[in-house]
Amino acid sequence: MNDMLPILCVRASHEVLPGKTLPELCEIQHAVLESAGRSIIATDVYGTVIYLNRAAQHLLGYSWDEVVGHQVAAIFHLEDEVRERAQLLSAELQSDIAPGFEVFVARLARGGCDENDWTYVRKDGSRLPVTLSVSALHDGRGQLIGYVGVASDISDRQRREQDLQIAALAFDSQAAIMVTDAEQRILRVNPAFTTLTGYSAEEAVGRIPSMLKSGRQDADFYRKMWLSLSATGHWQGEIWNRRKCGGIYPEWLTISEVRDECGQLTHYVSTFSDITDLKLAESEIHSLAFYDPLTALPNRRLLLNRLGQARVTSKRSQQYGALLIIDLDHFKNLNDTLGHDIGDRLLIEVARRLKHCVREGDTAARQGGDEFIVMLENLGLEAAGAAIQAEAVAEKLRLELNKPYVVAGDVENFHSASIGISLFCGHDKSTEALLKQADIALYKAKDAGRNMIRFFDNEMQTALDARALLESQLHQALTRNELLLYVQPQLDKQRRLVGAEALLRWRMPDGKMVPPGDFIPLAEETGLIIAIGNWVLDTACARLKCWAANPLAADLYIAVNVSARQFRQADFVEQVCLALAKHEVNPARLKLELTESLLLDHVDGVVAKMQALRRIGVRFSLDDFGTGYASLSYLKRFPFEQLKVDRSFIRDIAVDPDDAAIVRAIIAMGNALRLSVVAEGVETEAQLDYLLLHGCTRFQGFLLGRPVSFADFEHSLQSGALIPAAGRTGD
Repeated sequence: MNDMLPILCVRASHEVLPGKTLPELCEIQHAVLESAGRSIIATDVYGTVIYLNRAAQHLLGYSWDEVVGHQVAAIFHLEDEVRERAQLLSAELQSDIAPGFEVFVARLARGGCDENDWTYVRKDGSRLPVTLSVSALHDGRGQLIGYVGVASDISDRQRREQDLQIAALAFDSQAAIMVTDAEQRILRVNPAFTTLTGYSAEEAVGRIPSMLKSGRQDADFYRKMWLSLSATGHWQGEIWNRRKCGGIYPEWLTISEVRDECGQLTHYVSTFSDITDLKLAESEIHSLAFYDPLTALPNRRLLLNRLGQARVTSKRSQQYGALLIIDLDHFKNLNDTLGHDIGDRLLIEVARRLKHCVREGDTAARQGGDEFIVMLENLGLEAAGAAIQAEAVAEKLRLELNKPYVVAGDVENFHSASIGISLFCGHDKSTEALLKQADIALYKAKDAGRNMIRFFDNEMQTALDARALLESQLHQALTRNELLLYVQPQLDKQRRLVGAEALLRWRMPDGKMVPPGDFIPLAEETGLIIAIGNWVLDTACARLKCWAANPLAADLYIAVNVSARQFRQADFVEQVCLALAKHEVNPARLKLELTESLLLDHVDGVVAKMQALRRIGVRFSLDDFGTGYASLSYLKRFPFEQLKVDRSFIRDIAVDPDDAAIVRAIIAMGNALRLSVVAEGVETEAQLDYLLLHGCTRFQGFLLGRPVSFADFEHSLQSGALIPAAGRTGD
């Protein structure tokens, strides 16, 4: 290396730096060259390398020994790189110059310095773009002694330039682009933004993106969007925006954060495009895939999908669901006689009626042809109750589909439907088995004469048939005078009669008595309880009128049970007043027994009705206390004068300490609120003794008197078997 120093320092002299010899000056200049940040390579006039600094060695990957003394073209693979350029030169070249190196000589033939972008080839074969400045070296006499090239790596610059070119091309793309600062002020938009939104760049710059909000997304949507953007630096999704003209459209939006080298947020870049056509196509594809094109009902594919979801939900909730397969009776005849167009109109009308009848959340679907399926969910935790609900819906559908159809001119067509039902709960049976069972039930309905409803389960079908028969008979029980009113005495602690509870009974034409537990819930479900309740009220008032003329019964009251459904009738107060007025009864002799469940809904309305009747003298008893949800705060709101302890607590009062404690608490609470307490279901002397010991004052049960007819009750009064509490007001 020291041999090369004089060549690079030939233009120096001791006069430049006084006191310095030429070798010393060359050492200084060499130190400068070695510390330079740019690549420096020097050659003689023939292209042989005579020097390269550390930066060049690092840049190219060659050591000093691998390069110095060797032809530059051979080492840096310049032959191919410069051949094409060399061919373009017209200058006369020296023949003894290294192949490929003549291009440098030609470029510098006129002297001076040449600077151009160039490509270096490293030792490993990789290529590196550089800015190369080539200068001729002369000695002190002006004689050419070589060349020096100074190169700078420009790969980063080229990369930035390419990025800028790409960004410029992207900014002019068909997608709308919006750039904001960190405070979300719009800095720049592209032409596609103006085309899509209607806002020019001048109108948009300086504003915030919320000017595009459509109002379809709520604050929670945007909160989640910004949380995701802050967490990941990126967000994309579907959003609805508003154009300048007011039109609302769906778009696919992508937002990205831009941060500087210190990690500070500087900008947001948003790109978005109108996806209206995509949404329409998606909707059309979805409709074709999952909906029947004729009736617009879900098709079999969507039904099976929903059925799968329903079974998962059912497994979690343990609630039953039901599948109803509905087939139009003799539909083929209509198609054959009136044509398929008329048949299609009928199917469309059937679909409309089905949608109108089912509850929100249930599914009505078209299986194909004239067969439809209805899926019901959330039918309760018991199979029997679920079957009752499913049959009720099926009957509603059957009656609706039996109504006349006007599908051809003014001519009415009548068509019935057969319905098969299968219940499910969770994954108790496969989808295929469930559909097959419902289909079998449908064939049972057709075999039974069509226009029928049948269950797959024979036992369930038998139970439902029996219930349907009982319901039919119950409808006729009132008109046939089959309903009876019995009374059970209520006594005080001296076992003196203070009143009686009216109890409903049903005697069939064959003399058989139907248990109240069988027909009263049925009356509740069917709504017959309203008419029956009014009959009970009227009958009780009629008997009170008779009692008023009997000195032994004049001070007695009759307690009448009122169902929640009856009480909630808008005209309930008027019905009570009419019954009292019709029979000229002292209202104080009528006591209405209400259950705790009635107190939970529409509290203000319940209180208002009770107070209206209380003002005219009617009194109230809270029935079955302790089995529901009534609390002290409830009792203080309602104008009760009596509590009835449910028989379930009285039954084991002598052996079950928990029941005994509950009864003691109820009696204590009643006494504290100045309410009389009636214990029902008293059947043993031990029960009566316990109740007397703890302050109970009213009693009802088999020990003191069984339910009997009014005639037998009044006979007991006359015979002295029942002794009224003299001078009582019925309290």
